[in-house]
Amino acid sequence: MPMAVFEEYEPPGDCVCLGCAQRRRALARARAIPLRDGGHPAARGVRRALVLATAAGVVLGGGGSAALAAAGPVPGPGPVSLDTPGGSPQGGRSPLHGRPAVARPAGAPGAPSAVKRIDRASIITRAKVWLDAKVPYSMSTYWSDGYRQDCSGYVSMAWNLGTNEWTGSLDKFATKITKEQLLPGDMLLFHNPSDPTNGSHVVLFGGWVDETRTHYVAYEQTRPNTRKGATPYGYWNNATKYVPYRFNGVTSGLAEDPAATDPKPAVPTAFPGATQFGPGANNEHVAQLGRMLIERGGRRFYPKGANTAWSDADRLATQAFQSAQGWTGADADGIPGTHTWQLLVEHKGNDIRPTAEGAPGSPPRPGLPGRPGVPAKPGQQGKPGLPGKPGIPAKPGRVGVPGAASGTAGRQPGVPGYPGPSVFRPGSSNPFITALGRQLVKKGFGKNYPSGPGPRWSEADRRSVEAFQRAQGWRGAEADGYPGPETWRRLFA
Repeated sequence: MPMAVFEEYEPPGDCVCLGCAQRRRALARARAIPLRDGGHPAARGVRRALVLATAAGVVLGGGGSAALAAAGPVPGPGPVSLDTPGGSPQGGRSPLHGRPAVARPAGAPGAPSAVKRIDRASIITRAKVWLDAKVPYSMSTYWSDGYRQDCSGYVSMAWNLGTNEWTGSLDKFATKITKEQLLPGDMLLFHNPSDPTNGSHVVLFGGWVDETRTHYVAYEQTRPNTRKGATPYGYWNNATKYVPYRFNGVTSGLAEDPAATDPKPAVPTAFPGATQFGPGANNEHVAQLGRMLIERGGRRFYPKGANTAWSDADRLATQAFQSAQGWTGADADGIPGTHTWQLLVEHKGNDIRPTAEGAPGSPPRPGLPGRPGVPAKPGQQGKPGLPGKPGIPAKPGRVGVPGAASGTAGRQPGVPGYPGPSVFRPGSSNPFITALGRQLVKKGFGKNYPSGPGPRWSEADRRSVEAFQRAQGWRGAEADGYPGPETWRRLFA
């Protein structure tokens, strides 16, 4: 009897006979990259088992039918499930479903020899196609584009790889980067090679939620369907095991992508004129002023970044920069002039001083006219006609007479330094807020706290601060419920 010859074969995608069904099952598991290159741990065993079972059936005289019959009943029409107990949390490496495998030039084992070029906008656009369609999650079925409906199939689709990869092979198409380098279209990957079923997952990075960079927008394929949402870095669980990668085919390379960040037009060297700044102004010069001030230490004035519309943030940051140059009075009014603009454009002069620990010479809380000003530095001459008592803060907008107390002397011993206005904002949580609340209670302004002050800023904090400010005789913007340097000083006096 001639010996049977066993050959590899590609089963039709629509055939439901037992042989084709078993072959498709084996190919889906076996088309992973080799184990030495991080391939699927079950691939080799499944493939060998199928061949040996078929061979045994022929040798024993029953052809392939006996071995195949033992595998179970013939499946009916419909998609063939690839789920098996103990499998990985996504399918193995395979071509696009329903499409012939594309011949590729030879490359290193388990590594792609060539990738298609794609820009970041296209990656996100492709990701949104599944998001809009609410593609259901599955490790064994494929969407109309041929990609498997699990997390790794989703990233394969967004990157337009042309194959269905898994968490053990996606890194072969990418380069490891740092958290600071992440840009939309990159991926965050967790692959557990010793136990792929235990937490392995991959998501697409869609951008940071805010400047704190503690949460990002994730595009991911998960149960029940494609999801987009704010996600803690690197993920809800196993956070430290998620590694950022950049697709090798992305056209922006590894450097910072200008298109993915705020546009920064060329800075005009000539001063655009005072009429471009101030209440009611709305133009690109205002936004550029904000960006330059942020670079010079004014980030705390711009929690949401620079904007084309003039606001108190612009005035306060400009005033802080002017004060850092040693200017006072009308020279530090918060409206940029020719000299202010020149220093910013040419990156000259002093940077904005930090407010932590009550830095000497810090300007009064920006945007709150009528608050007592900060005492002048030793030896500073007050303006004629604006006398102030030595060692006592002058009236709003005025400086003391010669010999007035310095910024350091204005801070009483034992009083904690004012940490800055950005500490006391909605969403903030820190020990300074707790200290503020306890001092308000101690001073008799704690009736707004239902359960005692805590570290997270709340409306109870704001209302309590407002009550304290009104008790000082301040009104309007002076009593807005947000503590400035003078509120802080008086509260802890």
